[in-house]
Amino acid sequence: MADLHDPPLPWSTRLWFAFACFFRVLFDPQFAARAWQAREAAALPPAERAEPRQLERARSAGAPPAAEAAESVAAPAPAAGAPAPAAAPGVSSALQLLSLLQREGRLVDFLEQDIASFGDADVGVAARMVHEGCRKALRSHAKLAPVRREEEGAKVTLEAGYSPSEVKLIGNVSGSAPYRGVLRHRGWRADELSLPTPVAGHDASVIAPAEVEL
Repeated sequence: MADLHDPPLPWSTRLWFAFACFFRVLFDPQFAARAWQAREAAALPPAERAEPRQLERARSAGAPPAAEAAESVAAPAPAAGAPAPAAAPGVSSALQLLSLLQREGRLVDFLEQDIASFGDADVGVAARMVHEGCRKALRSHAKLAPVRREEEGAKVTLEAGYSPSEVKLIGNVSGSAPYRGVLRHRGWRADELSLPTPVAGHDASVIAPAEVEL
């Protein structure tokens, strides 16, 4: 396990890892649950380490070391027939949004289809249908707004204290703010997100149910 004092990962590695984790969280509920548990565990303060002299005093007094005491306490057995833990709220919402994009625009079907053997005209027709459906779903459940109000191609100045989460510097990045450059992408932010209330007992990991024609 990595230590907090280990050197930070390079940017390229973090970018690849972020994409890998994003899709694993979306499509692998078990991985998402483990990631959520790791996130919660990371917020806990580290356990205090006992000094050697304290351990010697404890042993001489007949008290077992903390590690031995912890091992002697058996973990409670899970209740028989207990329901499986529900998906984390953030994971459930992401799966629900993906399900909407699949239902309205067949996004997952399109991405999972091998289009190498199809002609450009066929791919173009399919892409138009996916675009229309996904756009409808997105606009029905999310209110989006550009991060920057300027038109793309306009010259902009970033003063010191700008938010790196809102503006990403690209190209020849050097020196410090203020930065002067050209706006290549306005960015997007979600001002509102309204998802349907999940039905009790619904399995959010099922993006699209299988269909059987009778």
